[in-house]
Amino acid sequence: MRLLTTTLLICLFCQVLSAQEFKADLQLRPRFEYRNGFKTLLDDHQGSASLVSQRSRLNFGFKQEQIELKLSLQNIRVWGDVPTLTSTDKNNVMIYEAYGVYNLNDQWSFKLGRQQLSYDNQRILGAVDWAQQGRSHDAFLTTFKPNEKSRLDFAISVSSEAEVLAETPYTLNNFKNMQFLWYHINFNASQLSLLALNTGFEFEDSVTGDLNTQYMQTIGGFYKFKHNSWYGDLGAYGQFGERNDSDVSAWNFSANVYFNISDSWTTGIGGEYLSGTDMGETSGDVNAFNPLFGTNHAFNGFMDYFYVGNHINSVGLTDVYAKIFYKKDKFNVSVQPHLFWSAANMMNGASEADKYLGTEIDVAANYKIHKNIGLAMGYSQMFGTDSMEILKGGDSGNTQNWAWISVNFNPAIFNSKKK
Repeated sequence: MRLLTTTLLICLFCQVLSAQEFKADLQLRPRFEYRNGFKTLLDDHQGSASLVSQRSRLNFGFKQEQIELKLSLQNIRVWGDVPTLTSTDKNNVMIYEAYGVYNLNDQWSFKLGRQQLSYDNQRILGAVDWAQQGRSHDAFLTTFKPNEKSRLDFAISVSSEAEVLAETPYTLNNFKNMQFLWYHINFNASQLSLLALNTGFEFEDSVTGDLNTQYMQTIGGFYKFKHNSWYGDLGAYGQFGERNDSDVSAWNFSANVYFNISDSWTTGIGGEYLSGTDMGETSGDVNAFNPLFGTNHAFNGFMDYFYVGNHINSVGLTDVYAKIFYKKDKFNVSVQPHLFWSAANMMNGASEADKYLGTEIDVAANYKIHKNIGLAMGYSQMFGTDSMEILKGGDSGNTQNWAWISVNFNPAIFNSKKK
């Protein structure tokens, strides 16, 4: 891998003499976390955890006439995951992005390879930048821009675990194939996006053993607006089709309104509803909305109790929140309380349980130390209820909190356009 990386660096650097543009940038992002009830409630027998994770990412970009290329290499590690004198690495260098773009003209472009798919507020399709590894897809993307105000994207992808000669089960936690259409239009003081996403997930029949690909559709839209000191957004999505041999019918609605009190202060309120399946439901139908490939850490509280590798095909969620935000020069800070309820009915044995799950308070701050160095930190606390214990286990009476601090180094190390 070291030899391959070195060879790529040399080849790319040699192209600078004839290229219109060649650039390279580096990101190093270590993050310390104190986890004492992060993602789930801890009980009396569980202690807190502390760790440092780190992203090390190297990006190369190349442009020449109508062609664009990008190669992004990264290593994701936890400090101490190998001994200090180790001769091997636990996590080797991986390819985060590797794609080529052909710009046919001002209206049409074609993008092929491993790439980010990030749209609107990233609720359904997002880059998941909070996760050190991020999210990228192997896809073919066509973009059509008929004018300056509108854009249409069409993407397709197909998945296989290896080069095979006959039908083989696809066992990874990923779609077997995927297609979507995304249309976006800008108005004078607002924007509208429409999304139609079709995902095929492979399902093995428990009786016959046959492999079937079942399709689920996610259809909806996202609207942003701004008027004087007011701004906000609305989102609505429905899910239909089949998943794991079950019929799917689920919904997601969100609304946010913000007001700029001054140049430094902003406040707002919002809420989100994600439908769920009642506990004890016997029909087998899935009524739980799945955000699929979204940047879910940005929603429903920073402690990741919901939809961040968890809470899928569960009782759903109603999240009502407020936010106050302050910014001044290189510094900003936000405070955001959340009130959580289950969207579907919950049961405690044979009795119906209270839908109220608890309250979370998030505080986050950012400071720009240098043009290429950013400092970010945060503190969150969960005040769970007995109903949260039904979902997560643990003891809601214990202190459940989470704190973190991150440093982001992100310098541009070369650009052929610079003099």
